[in-house]
Amino acid sequence: MRSHVVGLIGRGIGQSRSPQIHESEARALGLQLSYQLVDFDTLGRPDADLAGTIDSLIERGFSGSNVTFPFKQAVLANCDRLSDAAGVLGAVNTLVFQGGQVIGENTDWLGFSWLIEREIGDIAGTCVAQIGAGGAGSATAYALAALGAREVVLFDPAAERAADLAGRLAPHFPDCTFSLAATAEAAVTQAQGVVNATPVGMASLPGLPFDPGCMSASQWLADIIYFPLETELLGAARANGQKVANGVSMVVGQAAEAFRLITGAEPDRARMLDRLLNEIAAERKVERAP
Repeated sequence: MRSHVVGLIGRGIGQSRSPQIHESEARALGLQLSYQLVDFDTLGRPDADLAGTIDSLIERGFSGSNVTFPFKQAVLANCDRLSDAAGVLGAVNTLVFQGGQVIGENTDWLGFSWLIEREIGDIAGTCVAQIGAGGAGSATAYALAALGAREVVLFDPAAERAADLAGRLAPHFPDCTFSLAATAEAAVTQAQGVVNATPVGMASLPGLPFDPGCMSASQWLADIIYFPLETELLGAARANGQKVANGVSMVVGQAAEAFRLITGAEPDRARMLDRLLNEIAAERKVERAP
């Protein structure tokens, strides 16, 4: 049985849950897997060392690596070939070292697709408003179109970012219209579902990305944030009677697909999700203990 060593390349990743997510699933499948953080902050490395770091991982026998902030775009130059999604999105979050090549993949959109399919349902033929058009928003918009959304209405405080995303995705999804809204509220009021793809609402950036009063009870809401599990926006939507989903399924979905690509083994996504939720609940219990 082949053993695997997998990395995570990024900055400030000391609190990442990726090691426990990947190693726990490997144990459940009877695989030998070690997941190692390659934190440029901890190692004191400049961004310019990215290529050398990847070469080093290959030399040390790594099977692949996940990639996170701030390297998802910079790493494109270090890939021998890209998956279709990674090429369109211009971002890579998974590297597979195979046959002497570095293959760049993007599993973020697949993680969000699993979130929608699992917690929201069929969105084919519907109009979805998306607030935020940054790196995460690129993946979620791609997923919405791939799942058959009729229209994706984009709003970002940086209007040029939303326009750029619409322009990049439109040629690849002729059956989906990508339109721009002047305000978040204008985007939300015309849609059947809403996606928050901004960081507003995270524990480190509390607040609301838009006025939740513009949503209706018939709309669903997916917030890609998972720390905390219940953002202020999700709480308002839940109180309004809306179907809601936080970002934890996206985290597990993208990790599961990366696990499959790197190891060749088929992970149990539901098991991974249950395990992560149990771990988060246990941590919160300890935090609340006197």
